[in-house]
This record gives sequence, C-alpha cells and structure tokens, in this order.
Amino acid sequence: MTLLDIAGDARRVLDVVKAGGVCVFPTDVGYAGVGGCEAALLRFFRAKGRGTHKRNAMLGNIDIHREVHDMPQRGRDMIQALVEDHDLPISAIGPFRPDHPLPSALEPAALAASTEGGTLAILMNVGALELEMSRLAHAETQPLFGSSANLTGTGTKFRAEDVQPAIRDCADLMIDYGLRKYHPYRRSSTMIDFTTMEVVRIGACYELIQDVLRRYFSVELPPDPGLDALPSGHTRPVQQVHA
Repeated sequence: MTLLDIAGDARRVLDVVKAGGVCVFPTDVGYAGVGGCEAALLRFFRAKGRGTHKRNAMLGNIDIHREVHDMPQRGRDMIQALVEDHDLPISAIGPFRPDHPLPSALEPAALAASTEGGTLAILMNVGALELEMSRLAHAETQPLFGSSANLTGTGTKFRAEDVQPAIRDCADLMIDYGLRKYHPYRRSSTMIDFTTMEVVRIGACYELIQDVLRRYFSVELPPDPGLDALPSGHTRPVQQVHA
C-alpha cells in the first residue's frame, strides 16, 4: 500500500505555483516554502520576516544543475559524485546561465533576489517529492525558488506542526509528510560554492560530504565547530545565500 501521493502532490504544488501561489512542502532537510514569481516570493519573504540581503535558492535536480550552472568540470564531477554516486543532499552554488529558460522566466527583481555575484544556489536530492516537482518544473519551464519554512532566525522546521502560523497563513497549499529524514542534524542542507569550494553553510550530511570530497577529490572541507558554536551552520558573518 502506498501512503504518499508523490505524483499528485507534485502536480498540486506546480499548479499552485503557476497560479502565483506559495506552497509549504516537505524535503528530507526540513519543510520549505516555494514560489515561482516575484509576488509569491515577496509574500513569503515578508511572512518570514527575512532581510533583503538573503537569497532564495532554486529547487532542482541533477539535470537542471547541468543545464543551468556554468562551472568547471571538476565542480560538476564533485556534484555528480555527491548526488548520483552517494545519494547525498546538497545546495550547490555556482555561476549560472542567465539566458537559460528556467532562471530567465523569473522577473528581473525576483532573479536579483535569488542570485549573488553571478552565482545561483540549486538545492537538489532532498526527497522524492522535490525530485518530482523538479522534473515537472523542468518539463514545463516553471522556475521554483524558495527557502526554509520558518520565521527568520528560528531554525529549520522538521515537522509540519512546528511551522509557525505566519508561514502557514502565507501558504496557499501545505503538504505534511511528518518528521523529516535528516532531523537529527538540526540544520538545513549543506551549501557549498563549487567554484571557490567555500562552505557557505554546514548542514545535513556534512561529514559524509566531507568524506566524499576528501576521498575522491583531495578536498579538505573545514571542520564543523558543532551545533552549540554554530547552530545555523552559516559560516558567513552576513548570510547572503540561504535555502
């Protein structure tokens, strides 16, 4: 017996986003909010109480990454190793092709609020629902951008019931799949710039990502100082990219 309607829920999310709405949905690294136009993303920003210096991430998959990101082959090989060989979640930052149909479908102001210095973060491999959403978005040229479903500064939410009322009220659709897979990490996705190899955020599966990059690419990522020292995982004094 199948308990989750992955295909149906992905279709519902895409339909709401296409109509200009906001959805809250589950990923393996916590609940997230998603929109596909300037009005929806601005509404979600305001509900979160989020600073304008922060950036949305694109929701995607390995195919979207390969088309949208414009980075050296070594970075692509690292991302492939993490996503395809080791089945790990990642927010990959890199230069992007602004003329690609997905980012170029977003209004200029919304795209500016989702990029930094010519780079774009793509969240991928964070669960079956996000994978199916990304597949539909790719096929239908509907950009999906968003961030974690929480009030700014309150931490990632791993149960739908922990998502605050302001975020719930903002959403046109909310999907509840219960406690999320990587809740023991108490952080969202690990975020790395694969051009500079800067770790922008230490997050879920960080020690596994460290091991893959050390073992196969001789890359030494910095140590995790721990949740007490760095509860959000953000390594920049002013976080500019956030999923």
